[in-house]
Amino acid sequence: MTDNTPRLDHVVLWVRDPVAAAEFYEKALGMEPLRVTEYAAGTASFPSVRLNEETIFDLAPLTMAERMTMVPGAADSAGHPVNHVCLALAPDDFDALRDRLERQAVPVSDFTHDAYGARGMARRSFYFRDPDGNVFEARHYT
Repeated sequence: MTDNTPRLDHVVLWVRDPVAAAEFYEKALGMEPLRVTEYAAGTASFPSVRLNEETIFDLAPLTMAERMTMVPGAADSAGHPVNHVCLALAPDDFDALRDRLERQAVPVSDFTHDAYGARGMARRSFYFRDPDGNVFEARHYT
């Protein structure tokens, strides 16, 4: 997309094993892995997974934390800088995600209803963690 309206470009998640994390996001969430081969070969600093055509999650190894010097204290963010990331999905994709997570024995929360978000009131949502402890909320609005 080429217009200049604000959008979420990427989220950087600290992970212990970027290759295993990419596999989790591919299998459990259906995300497309990016640069995994390059990371494994040592030609990329980290792999990513694609959420949609505009947004990716970078899977940064915890070993990179000491090199995070872009602002004071950035290295201290490794491990727990974000409360959770929320994924807004179509209702069918929402149900399919929950089913995939449950089949893979990933613990999920009970449903919440009518929670406020960027698009107004979400009909349903639930929470889960990735293998590195990052918390995600999945929701749908319609």
